[in-house]
Amino acid sequence: MAEVACSIGANTFQFFSRNPRGGNSASISEDDIGNFLKFSSKNKFSNIVAHAPYTMNLCSAKESIRKFSFNILKNDIMRLASIPGIYYNFHPGSHTGQGVETGIKMITDALNACDLGSFPLFILIETMAGKGSEIGSNFEEIRKIIEGVHSDNIGVCFDVCHVNDAGYDVVENFESTLERFDKVLGIEKLKVVHLNDSKNKCGSKKDRHEKIGKGSIGVNAIEKIVNNKILRGIPFILETPNDLVGYGEEISLIKNMLRS
Repeated sequence: MAEVACSIGANTFQFFSRNPRGGNSASISEDDIGNFLKFSSKNKFSNIVAHAPYTMNLCSAKESIRKFSFNILKNDIMRLASIPGIYYNFHPGSHTGQGVETGIKMITDALNACDLGSFPLFILIETMAGKGSEIGSNFEEIRKIIEGVHSDNIGVCFDVCHVNDAGYDVVENFESTLERFDKVLGIEKLKVVHLNDSKNKCGSKKDRHEKIGKGSIGVNAIEKIVNNKILRGIPFILETPNDLVGYGEEISLIKNMLRS
């Protein structure tokens, strides 16, 4: 994965920790990890990101799904701890009718049961668009999760499309949105940015990603985001509907936007 990322001009990447629509995971090779660490150091890679499967829902009303999700979470944390500096990103989940407070309690209980302080990796809560009963579409809900976790190894993945679709103005007032994030969560908690355009208008609650410059956010707003000095040095991950060639073109586009 690192070699492929490097071939299109990237110096970080995101990958699924296991089958994104299921629960199966590949075995880990110590040789592969060793080769990756040498390659990433030589090519000056930033922190990489592992994304939990979409099937993981720590706050489902169904106990069987919660147990399934917790086992994924615990196993992933143990497996990924062998990769220094890795971030583990997950969707908070959907409370499926139980209410936000109940859902948040279930999420924090699951995270605390993993004893996060014992593992050398950061857990990231992703900002969500607000579909259905999703938790995490506003910064205040994410703050409640973080406040309930007995570990400092927890941060936030700021998804541009999700934040836009949740109702925050990232087009005309991105700096104000970041200020709001800082006030509620603390900017030091922002560890990764998912850089996506959106097929929908601000506040749509839809979560439909679009290629950079092809959606409602637009290339001008994206340029302001990638040049924001507060975000310098933070990994940016593309989650656009693209193929490898397209990602390479987007990376080139973004690099041409950068100002010193």
